[in-house]
Amino acid sequence: MQRLEDSGKLVIPRGFALFELGFRPFYLVAALFSALSVLGWVAMLEGRIAMPRYLPALLWHQHEMVFGFALAVIAGFLLTAGRAWTGLPTPRGIPLALLVALWIAARVALLVAPAPLAATVDAAFPFVLAAVMAWVIVRSRNTRNYFIIALLVALGAANIVFHLAAAGIVDVAPQRAVKFALYLVLTLVVVMAGRVVPAFTGNALPKLKVLRRPRLDAASLAVTLIALASDLVGLGAAFVAPAALAAAIMHALRQAGWGPLATLRMPILWSLHAGHAWLPLGFLLLALASLDLVAPAVASHVFALGVIGGMIIAMITRTALGHTGRALIAGRAETIAYALVHVAVFARVLAGSVAGGLYLQWISASALAWSLAFLLYFALYVPRLIGPRLDGKAG
Repeated sequence: MQRLEDSGKLVIPRGFALFELGFRPFYLVAALFSALSVLGWVAMLEGRIAMPRYLPALLWHQHEMVFGFALAVIAGFLLTAGRAWTGLPTPRGIPLALLVALWIAARVALLVAPAPLAATVDAAFPFVLAAVMAWVIVRSRNTRNYFIIALLVALGAANIVFHLAAAGIVDVAPQRAVKFALYLVLTLVVVMAGRVVPAFTGNALPKLKVLRRPRLDAASLAVTLIALASDLVGLGAAFVAPAALAAAIMHALRQAGWGPLATLRMPILWSLHAGHAWLPLGFLLLALASLDLVAPAVASHVFALGVIGGMIIAMITRTALGHTGRALIAGRAETIAYALVHVAVFARVLAGSVAGGLYLQWISASALAWSLAFLLYFALYVPRLIGPRLDGKAG
């Protein structure tokens, strides 16, 4: 337990706790990989380093941001939240280390291994994670979260299709499999944001009347699925535009009820609201893209960097602080990391909107801001996530 010496100095518990709970290793490897891989992607664009052995550089970048970075964060979150949801233990120690090693092996294999080996190792991870989560969720009859198992299996299936398409075995564009996976992750964020953002805001600001409207949440999710599915299968503007516009309006309405302006002096809260705020804008851009008024990649990057990236940087700081026994207060370094992620989104939107002559410069600026944000997180949280909880509790 944390205690005071006779001199009055605080004694910080010592020890190695990296593999005590899933968020610890997965948040660290995800942050470091995200920062380095994005810098690597820009270096590939500029011809400074060699392309991956297996995949073309663009496909590698698209795949790794979803199946590498985002899936690692999802793994850390679910392995941690799963214990709270079910009351059952999730992997720790050697089993957790092996799960992390499988994820790392997939990242390395996609860079240097032959295609069959790389695809096999990479395809295994989401199914192993699904099996782990199924063991605790089904065993505890936690029916509210059965969809988590289905989502992980769907991500695994999308990954298999991606590798088969990249190898020319199935007649599907690999980018379509990545987009399907991106939309699955976005759907998870929509569901989880509806749970955590109003809850965290209401807990921190009890005098604020946070509106929780289950019917609006359900309607928002429904139109979200319709808009994303319509875009994915290419139904065209007649279907995509109205559904995406309806999703934009509903997500803006539900967030307005959560009191976002009241959180502006609390970075640990406004970071969550800032990530969610990209959601209605992303759907508005999706509607415009279906009408050929903006490039489709602009909407995709708002979803990927703004919504998913913004929510990730907010959640991996908040959950890491809480689960290491620290106060839920974002310091200057965390606040800078939050801001850098959103700077990266703005720069990437500009890259997709300006004339071609400045494209690479805006891409580089976006990548630099993004990488600095996650390198800052990594440097700040390595000692916190390697060491034990300050309160002496397990986890």
